[in-house]
Amino acid sequence: MADERTALIQVVRIGPPRQRYTHSTLRRFCTIALGTTLTLLLILFLLPAAWLPRGHHHSHNESPWFPGSGPGISSHPHSEWPQSTGLAYKELLEILLQTPNKSKARQWSEYYTAGPHLAGKNLSQAVWTKERWQEFGVNSAEVVAYDVYINYPLGHRLALLEASSKGSGSAAEHVSDKMVSKDLEYNVKYECSLEEDVLEEDRTSGLANRIPTFHGYSASGNVTAQFVYVNFGTYKDFEDLVKANVSLEGKIAIAKYGGIFRGLKIKRAQELGMIGTVIYTDPQEDGEITEENGYKTYPDGPARNPSSVQRGSAQFLSVAPGDPTTPGYPSKPGVPRQDPHNSIPSIPSLPISYMDALPILKALNGHGPKATDFNKYWQGGGLGYKGVAYNIGPSPSNVVLNLVNEQEYVITPLWNVIGVINGTIPDEVIVLGNHRDAWIAGGAVDPNSGSVAMNELIRSFGVALKKGWKPLRTIVFASWDGEEYGLIGSTEWVEEYLPWLSGSAIAYLNVDVGTGGPAFRSAASPLLNKAVFEATSLVQSPNQTVKGQTIRDLWNGHIGTMGSGSDFTAFQDFAGVPSIDLGFGPDKNSAVYHYHSNYDSFDWMDKFGDKGWHYHIAITKVWALLAANLVETPIIQFNVTDYARGLGIYLQKVVDKAASSPSAEMKAVSFKTLESAIDHLLNKTISFDKYATSLASKIQQGVPWWKWWTKAKLFVKVKKVNDRYKYFERQFLHADGLDSRSWFKHVVFAPGLWTGYAGDVFPGLTESIDARNRTAVERWSKIIEANVKAANELLEV
Repeated sequence: MADERTALIQVVRIGPPRQRYTHSTLRRFCTIALGTTLTLLLILFLLPAAWLPRGHHHSHNESPWFPGSGPGISSHPHSEWPQSTGLAYKELLEILLQTPNKSKARQWSEYYTAGPHLAGKNLSQAVWTKERWQEFGVNSAEVVAYDVYINYPLGHRLALLEASSKGSGSAAEHVSDKMVSKDLEYNVKYECSLEEDVLEEDRTSGLANRIPTFHGYSASGNVTAQFVYVNFGTYKDFEDLVKANVSLEGKIAIAKYGGIFRGLKIKRAQELGMIGTVIYTDPQEDGEITEENGYKTYPDGPARNPSSVQRGSAQFLSVAPGDPTTPGYPSKPGVPRQDPHNSIPSIPSLPISYMDALPILKALNGHGPKATDFNKYWQGGGLGYKGVAYNIGPSPSNVVLNLVNEQEYVITPLWNVIGVINGTIPDEVIVLGNHRDAWIAGGAVDPNSGSVAMNELIRSFGVALKKGWKPLRTIVFASWDGEEYGLIGSTEWVEEYLPWLSGSAIAYLNVDVGTGGPAFRSAASPLLNKAVFEATSLVQSPNQTVKGQTIRDLWNGHIGTMGSGSDFTAFQDFAGVPSIDLGFGPDKNSAVYHYHSNYDSFDWMDKFGDKGWHYHIAITKVWALLAANLVETPIIQFNVTDYARGLGIYLQKVVDKAASSPSAEMKAVSFKTLESAIDHLLNKTISFDKYATSLASKIQQGVPWWKWWTKAKLFVKVKKVNDRYKYFERQFLHADGLDSRSWFKHVVFAPGLWTGYAGDVFPGLTESIDARNRTAVERWSKIIEANVKAANELLEV
């Protein structure tokens, strides 16, 4: 027993330790090896992610529709990359080719064209469109509003007046059946109806709430004056009149539709001191399909109905699209508003039919020179068989027009519908758009053949979603409002989301007129040439004169230059997002399309435009396959070599223009430095596209699952290539914009200053040459050269 004398420390003998495990050394080695391996694996898996590209030097804010799309968000491949998620690519294409349905297309068209849907007055259609998209499977769809400045018609009049006695023809004091001025009493010789005939065969032509004939953004006014025939009202036409000493100041212009955007006809007339503009559609624009050539008029035949009137916007589209009171920023409630008159007219205008134009044109017979006395651009008027001599005028002092235009200007909401299918790469986005608003109750061609195609396209993608598909890249669908007034809905949206679009948008695919005949047409950034050729090669043509022929087989392959006139403008010319516009239009044998008329109707489409609704389905398929190609292929299907070659062609046009200038200074300008820069870019683009093709070949060969490191490195290379493709078009933006129209930022593409619709190339150079300003030509050459060099540097791999 231990007591106080017991030693505090004792030695206790024990036996040798018993081994708990028989292989302790091996176990210790395995534990260390396993821990080390797991640590290495964790590092190796995290390292590629750290190497993945995390944005670009372009800033981009997060969009409310796309969580995780903000700055610094890396774009990791999904587990099945480079294969599609949920569906094989071939399966997706099969769905997109098999799902579109003619009876559905007819149903959508009948809905959209059943009543008026003027900009700012179609909320019910916007909500209906959103609900259909949600039914199709696009759960993220919403209506987005902007408060914009636009006009609605209150009243109008156009009367041909003749004085009952000789006199000076001073201005009248008021409007009535008899107009009395200080010196003269005027009688009404002809009162224009300013109406389109109600046709029993065309149901919407007689709606009680049909929209009057008017011009968007036209000025209110009541003017009485002599009038002058100004041909198409182009800048050159007006120059011809000035050279011929035709008196224009204080007169009313009578112009034919065609050649250039209508607003620019009014703009030039206004600049030359004219006080009003009347625009009519001459059968000259209808080719061979005319009453004069024996064709019956609509609804009995394919020729133009004589009472048809082309409504439309009078905005100066080549100066700036969008809300004219908020140039460059979105029209949200409470924003500051600018004076709009830099981009809309200050003189009144009216559109009329050729039936109403006849008495006015005949009143000029025998007065002033004839159109035949001018150059070839004045020839070919189509009303000679109706007794029109196409004299220029001015009308006699006792024969005048009284033009009355009453408009209400308001700030009112417009409603875009935006739908989203989120992809696995958040900073690569494809946008598809079509506008919904129309000048009339119909709009079966413009824009609702495109609306039909969009609905069927979304329904087709919805089928794929239900089968488990998730896109590689995000898809945005847009149903724009306010396009007809001046591309308002799309422009305001782009202006609002410009930072995000600059960092994320790959391309914008626009279908405005989806179907107006059998001829496929396209205008595009050259980056998209390859993609549209491939899409059209995969879709069977409705015209099977040779079995199995595709749309590409029948299409001449011409891809136009991007100008303006539709919703691609803000994407291409302001944001630098590569864009394409595509659709089917009439050919020389087609029934006359009544553009912006009450007769652009469901009944016209069903009888003349697309009997059987085959071309509605064809454009749906082309659009869907083009989108699928850009969304799903691991390497973006762009071709920068096509772009560089295009630059060379465009520069040659500039060189030729300078050489043909009457100015010796312009003839002496050298473009050798810019030409050399473009040649260097061409060499770089060939190498870059070749490198991208080699990566695509490696992807095609496949990477075994166990070579995960190789797959990660391949993805990093692909991401770098895609970033360069994505930002390539943006290298051609100039922050200060064009000299006389700073909203347009692209140095390669813009609408022609005096055309509006038609595209101009290197607009800074061409406008400077036209102005014979050598200093400006040389300055723009240096600006463009810097843009070309920036594109060259971007492609360094």
